Amino acid sequence: MADATVTAPAPTSDTAPFAGSSSSAGSLRVVGTVAGAFLGAVLLVAVWAKAIAPAAFVEEIANRGLGLVIGPVAVAYVALALEAGLGVWLLTGVRRLWVLVPGALLVAFFLFLTGQDYARDLMGLEPVAASCGCFGNLVVRTPAQAFWQDLALLVPPLLLAFLGRPANGSRVPKVRTVLGIVAAVGAVLLAWKAPDLPLDDLATRLKPGVRVADLCAGEGEGRVCLDTVVPELDQGSHLVVLAELNEELGAEVATINAYMDYRHTGGDGPDVWLVTTAEHAERQAFFWQWAPAFDLLQAPELLLTPLYRTLPRSFAVVDGEVTDTWSGLPPFERWQDGP
Repeated sequence: MADATVTAPAPTSDTAPFAGSSSSAGSLRVVGTVAGAFLGAVLLVAVWAKAIAPAAFVEEIANRGLGLVIGPVAVAYVALALEAGLGVWLLTGVRRLWVLVPGALLVAFFLFLTGQDYARDLMGLEPVAASCGCFGNLVVRTPAQAFWQDLALLVPPLLLAFLGRPANGSRVPKVRTVLGIVAAVGAVLLAWKAPDLPLDDLATRLKPGVRVADLCAGEGEGRVCLDTVVPELDQGSHLVVLAELNEELGAEVATINAYMDYRHTGGDGPDVWLVTTAEHAERQAFFWQWAPAFDLLQAPELLLTPLYRTLPRSFAVVDGEVTDTWSGLPPFERWQDGP
């Protein structure tokens, strides 16, 4: 009688479907899984940074002309959804080609954004816009730092994640697949609702406890800090308003002027400074139209963009340290009505 041949069943789990059974194959599986999890964690951190301040991401996409077909908002939402879903799948060990290939395209997209600014910087040109890159405006980096840091954080783990992948015929992990879809939907919902949520202190570099001398942009001779724009902030009490010079702000000038009149007639309260990116001609036109009784100061866009999600945004400074922040104008009645 011929010997019976026993055929081993095909692997059905996501933990043992690898080619070969040697320790070498097991090591590759561990390396690939860890690298994929690291890449997934980086993507999820990047999703959080951009989703809580989506306006900056949308603006960058618009400025770079990447939203011509479906619009910059839709492109931003699609990118956030893809990034969140891939992040969860990689973090939980789902390393199929339908995860890794889109992941590679997403990494290439972010490197394109930072690489474009780096190339312009090497040529002595200004960046396309205040770049938010992979990690949003919360992390302020030079063009060179953004490109090389993203390259080091994203590319090596992406390549290593291809090692020791599950066999093509292995069962797709349904629970983890659903988790990735939920994460993608959640990222879009967060970005949609974030502007209405009190997340300014989380989403920007401006928050209580920060020194104005540490709020800077640029490097070398081109480095500028907030206390360079308003040197008076280093001592005493001040209120700073970050704003665009538009009709909406013009309608609020009377409120600020009333507070300034209160101070000039003996009232006790902080000085008021309005900081904007507007050039001299625009500031002069605003002054003649609305007659503000407070100073209008100019600061570079690269300095102000990481400090707000929407304008106007205001904050209080005492002896060079931020003590309070507000979305909109400061509560002037706090000083006019007494403690």
